[in-house]
Amino acid sequence: MDNNLIITCVILGAAVLLFFTGRLPADLVALLVVVALGLSGVLTTQEAFSGFSRSAVITIIAIFVLTEALQKTGVTDQVGKILLRVGGRSELMLIVTVMLAGAFLSLFMNNIAAAAVLLPAASGAAKRAGVNTSRLLMPLAFSTILGGMATLFTTSNIVLNSVLLDNHIEGFAVTDFLPVGIPVVIAGVCYIAFFGRLSLPGDSPLERTQAPDRGPSDLLTTYHLGEKLFKAKVPEKSFLIGKRVSESTLREDFDVSIVAIERKGKKILDLSPQTELKKGDVLVLEGDEADFKTRDVEPFMEFLPGSEWHEKDLESRSIEVVESMLSPRSQLIGKTLRDAHFREKYGMSVLAIWHAGEEIFTDLAEVPLHFGDALLLQGPRAKMKVIADDPDLILLMDEDESEVTVPGKGRAALMVFATTLFVAMMFPDIIGEVMLGGALVMVLVRIITTEQAYSAIGWKSVFLVAGMLPMGIALTKTNAAGLAAGGIFETFGHFGAFPLVVAIFVATVILTQMVNGAVAAAIIGPVAVSIAQQANLNPRSVIMAVAMACSMAFITPLGHAVNVLVMSPGGYSFRDYVKLGLPLTVLLSVVVLVVLPVVWGL
Repeated sequence: MDNNLIITCVILGAAVLLFFTGRLPADLVALLVVVALGLSGVLTTQEAFSGFSRSAVITIIAIFVLTEALQKTGVTDQVGKILLRVGGRSELMLIVTVMLAGAFLSLFMNNIAAAAVLLPAASGAAKRAGVNTSRLLMPLAFSTILGGMATLFTTSNIVLNSVLLDNHIEGFAVTDFLPVGIPVVIAGVCYIAFFGRLSLPGDSPLERTQAPDRGPSDLLTTYHLGEKLFKAKVPEKSFLIGKRVSESTLREDFDVSIVAIERKGKKILDLSPQTELKKGDVLVLEGDEADFKTRDVEPFMEFLPGSEWHEKDLESRSIEVVESMLSPRSQLIGKTLRDAHFREKYGMSVLAIWHAGEEIFTDLAEVPLHFGDALLLQGPRAKMKVIADDPDLILLMDEDESEVTVPGKGRAALMVFATTLFVAMMFPDIIGEVMLGGALVMVLVRIITTEQAYSAIGWKSVFLVAGMLPMGIALTKTNAAGLAAGGIFETFGHFGAFPLVVAIFVATVILTQMVNGAVAAAIIGPVAVSIAQQANLNPRSVIMAVAMACSMAFITPLGHAVNVLVMSPGGYSFRDYVKLGLPLTVLLSVVVLVVLPVVWGL
């Protein structure tokens, strides 16, 4: 066996293992692949770094910029809200409209961006309708993946289009995915709306009717924060009397935090570090009551009887309890609340953090924040605008006024975007140049600034794709793709063309559950082209099957970043994704394998 072939297989195996285990960030693994292929001599320096100059990478960069322009001018937000208003107060209609909105926006923009745009509006619509947000957010995430299957502007589809062009085969046009993608979207929306929603977590309508005070919109109930709240009265001669909140040492010595103060029948919620404690104050504390009692010092606090807690208990005309989460490219990721000076910057107190399906109540200031984490916040209503305008956070409530940082430019942005799409459809051979041109026009006409354009780009996605595209060259150059294709062809080829395509499709779906869809596309794409050539199949049809399979990321939250985005605010577990995602994947696979031969032939 050729040494370069062995080296390529080892590098690929190590990369897949790292992608699967998640021990290193996916973009870092992809860049290590580039370095390994170059240093080992498998690829020349020009070949190893060719991914950064490919049309696929330029297209991805341009899509990020175009999407940012639509968001900054309020176009995407208004589209989402208009569609969500149609849903009214019916859970069924809300799910349908949320999914249609998500699928529609993801036709033109990154899936994560589409979901991030709709998250606040969907959460607000759920709250108004008395529907648990967990009934809407997973359908929203899945709908953006479904919509991405019907367009070229999905990362895995762009990668596979590049694979076709590398093999001197006609690439896909913008609309080529619609004939297969639209039936998939319809089937997915109908299944989730009428059948799949029954497996979603959340209270049933009957339970909500019987227990209206414990509605799904109550954030304290959702976070189980009521179990951590208790009241204690400051006795005479207590060491707390006359001390400011910042000097009380309650957090440091007793692991409890002051959430509110009741003084002479009035509730004080707008606490600051300078708020002074007085004799007779009733403190609303967050922490372990039993542990606090064992550590209390004389004169002992007077603990008051427990009660059931709701949002309204921690709210007033000026103070509100809200939920927020980290945006996909948040600068808070990896930092602690203390490192980020969260309270000083936003003027809000963090009551709890929801991470990976679990609530965190203690040592909040020292907890590193992760992508997809949700924060339960309490603070002045006047500060809501600060969070709504901050690119690092997504406020999960429906605001009456959209965040429009570039007012009066919405129509211009829409015209530029529509023109860019039209030209891209007319000239599919130069999609990269056209999309980049549209993005530059957005900057030239001052719809967004160059700084906003650069910050909008998801560089992790860019480096992931640019790093894995050279692996496709290595698989072809060393004939690893040909050997793999030969093995698959020998195993399934004698069954006929259709079983062969089914085998490729299933293998891709399985790989997509373990690694990013773009990675699966970069690995399977060259093999699929080689199989098509050996079996005399239509390579564009086979690659279309692979493209659909690369988007079947429904079974685990790890299959797509958009699943991670909604995991914390929806309160989902891995099991929830399997319950809805597995039957959905089976159904959509059948739809694809039925429609594909009819539309594209084999």
